Amino acid sequence: MPSPLVSSQSVAAVRQADAATLADWDRTHVWHAFTQMAEYEPLLIERGEGAALFDIDGNRYLDGSASMWCNVHGHHHPRLDRAAREQLEKVAHCTNLGLSNPVTVQLAKRLTEIAPAGLEKVFFSDDGATAIEVALKMAFQFWRQASPAEPTRQRFLSIGEAYHGDTLGTIGVGGVARFGSIFGSLTYDAIRVPSPAVCRQPKGMTPEDACRRSLEQVAAAFEAHRGEIAAVVMEPIVQAAGGILVHPPGFLHGMRELTRAHDILLILDEVAMGFGRTGTMFACEQEDVAPDFLCLAKGLTAGYLPMAATLTTERIWNAFLGSAAERKTFFHGHTYGGNPLAAAVSLESLAIFEDEQLIERMQPSIERLHERVAALADHPHVGDVRTRGMIAAIELVADRSGPTPYDPSEARGMRSCLAARKHGALLRPLGDNVVIMPPLCVTPEEIDTLCNAAEAGINEVCGG
Repeated sequence: MPSPLVSSQSVAAVRQADAATLADWDRTHVWHAFTQMAEYEPLLIERGEGAALFDIDGNRYLDGSASMWCNVHGHHHPRLDRAAREQLEKVAHCTNLGLSNPVTVQLAKRLTEIAPAGLEKVFFSDDGATAIEVALKMAFQFWRQASPAEPTRQRFLSIGEAYHGDTLGTIGVGGVARFGSIFGSLTYDAIRVPSPAVCRQPKGMTPEDACRRSLEQVAAAFEAHRGEIAAVVMEPIVQAAGGILVHPPGFLHGMRELTRAHDILLILDEVAMGFGRTGTMFACEQEDVAPDFLCLAKGLTAGYLPMAATLTTERIWNAFLGSAAERKTFFHGHTYGGNPLAAAVSLESLAIFEDEQLIERMQPSIERLHERVAALADHPHVGDVRTRGMIAAIELVADRSGPTPYDPSEARGMRSCLAARKHGALLRPLGDNVVIMPPLCVTPEEIDTLCNAAEAGINEVCGG
């Protein structure tokens, strides 16, 4: 019998396929994430430069979603490219299970230096969901091995409309029904409290009242489940995939105070919000909060390679120490955890933050984004606009007086983003929220282009 590698198409022939053939293969063979394949129309991105992406036909688009919120310094960055090439001259991968390599060690050390105080231990994995899974499992196991042990602490408290990933474990603490409800019978149920975001409170409620009301709900849940909760898991400051829900000032700090009072661990999911996205290196800095677990991914490698990190404390680490016979080991790990190629790029990305003073340099672009999005607040089909750092959401509604939402089946958000492509922008919606979240290197002029394209797409689909 012929080898399974021998077929009518050789690798060389496949590589020579023209644009039309590639588009056909894309429809036929590639199952795209979060995409209804019956309606999918191919767009093949061939290269990138700075904040722009170019398709296979040479058309230029501004990357208004930072390639799913992970690109930080732009595409084809010379320093990041060089870091990857130099590491390739040494070793592309070696396991992190009982081994290590210099650049991974250096990255771990640097992360502990820039993270909130007390986060001294780093566990590497490969994406945001795995970073959260690691924290959930560590928290669960910690209470069985702590001194004294509290094995009844088996549950997690999470925020309504939260998103922490698509694995069964992270679905269990998530709260976006359209993403995970079908898998409910396969996972556990978290204790949930409503989102504190002002846009989810009764009309007219102030941010101060929203904060107080939400913390009272958390305190009540802690009392109702005393001795049961292992940890709180939450996105600090902004709930991303739930619709860019911005928390009122003081909520994160108040949550930290409550978790300390009840000796409940705090897991902060900074997968999307970390590495400058909210205007500081980590969102939790804005309320001077140090969690028990800090989960990082996406921008960790500036969008170049898959890598994630779960940072934790000496207290957690010590509960896992002992002889092999005691079986206290954290029996969890992924093949590419601690990958040196990803670590080399991550370390260089952190150097760029420092050398180029990126947090300070991006402030004019942040101001321009907030100004331009605020100007859309009076649009007849915009019910709300929400911003924080280099993040903006424009919520579309059928009638703003209510407001009255659109029927979800009309997919106004997705259609508006597709229409924006005609104006040179790649945007990704969250339901009927048109989200603008570009690379941090974007200029004020590029912000104008993105906002003009978003407005044009909304006008085409919803009317001006």
